[in-house]
Amino acid sequence: MPPTILVVDDEPDLEALIRQRFRRAIRDHELSFLFARNGVDALCTLEKHLDVDVVLTDINMPEMDGLTLLLKLNELKRLLKTVIVSAYGDMENIRLAMNRGAADFLTKPIDFHDLDVTVHKIIEQLLILKEAVKEHDQLQAIRHELDIAASIQQSILPRTFPERADCTIFAAMIPAREVGGDFYDCFLLEGDRVGLVIADVSGKGVPAAIFMAMCRTLLKSTAMQGLSPGECLERVNRLLCVDNHSSMFVTVFYGILNALTGELQYANGGHNPPYVVHRSGEVVRLEGTGGMALGAFEAATYTAKRADLQHGDALLLYTDGVTEAMDSGGNLFSDQRLRRFLAQANGAPPAQIVGDLVRAVREYAGDATQSDDITALALRRT
Repeated sequence: MPPTILVVDDEPDLEALIRQRFRRAIRDHELSFLFARNGVDALCTLEKHLDVDVVLTDINMPEMDGLTLLLKLNELKRLLKTVIVSAYGDMENIRLAMNRGAADFLTKPIDFHDLDVTVHKIIEQLLILKEAVKEHDQLQAIRHELDIAASIQQSILPRTFPERADCTIFAAMIPAREVGGDFYDCFLLEGDRVGLVIADVSGKGVPAAIFMAMCRTLLKSTAMQGLSPGECLERVNRLLCVDNHSSMFVTVFYGILNALTGELQYANGGHNPPYVVHRSGEVVRLEGTGGMALGAFEAATYTAKRADLQHGDALLLYTDGVTEAMDSGGNLFSDQRLRRFLAQANGAPPAQIVGDLVRAVREYAGDATQSDDITALALRRT
């Protein structure tokens, strides 16, 4: 549709003059004109025609003058531009009109060449403004969808944790963007056993979040079948490698803790080795199992190992968003700082450990932008 201009003037000859001057543009559907005799008539026309782009209005008119019409146009909250027409030298009214939102002005008698230049300039400005509004609306829609996605993702992750008299658990995931690729899980298995998972999907944003949801579902459903940690990772890896056209992968640590005996069986698929904090204050990293990330190589195998958690010992699972968090100078939080933090956190409950760790990482990063998801899961045998 061509840009539409509403001309508001009580002079009866103006409509004929404009139609004559712009006859070629009207004929070629480059411009379209509507006409009104005063402000009241203009408002009625605008109500019927929602496609008006520019209002060209005189100031002195019966029933409703142009300055009052400007105020009414502002109340409509419509995306249109206004050009005011006034007698030569009436700078007071022109200045008042500009203050009320007029985009430009013309003086009488109207110079039609000047009118032509002004109209095309205003239309060009309006097109730029409309494109900006369209992009803003698109960004707002994307933001709304991301907010929904973030809410869905947070609802996927456990907010309540298995309650037992012999161990306490807490976890948190803080995404670097609206949605993240990290996830954690914990669930009860048969025979006083507790499943513990932490994982980090390659990539960022919505693709990583979708892959994360799929990985968590596959891993938990497989783990609930009672498989050992190594068998569980092998089966999930094979499933992820089927039709993995996105070439995404995920690092996973999966452990099964016997909450009564303290025996921890675990397998590690390319993930950061967790730490054990003994009740003596000694901080020990769990021995690696040599497994590679899941989703990369279908024939990959995963070996399980075991460790013992004594009463009072704590276990921390975490992603590299903790140790690789950077300050404004590009310096990493590092494993050494994590070890020192854990030594000082000895005896603290899991919720405090996780909360204090997230706070310590953020304080270390300062004003630097968070570049990766920060995820941690802590367990303590009580």
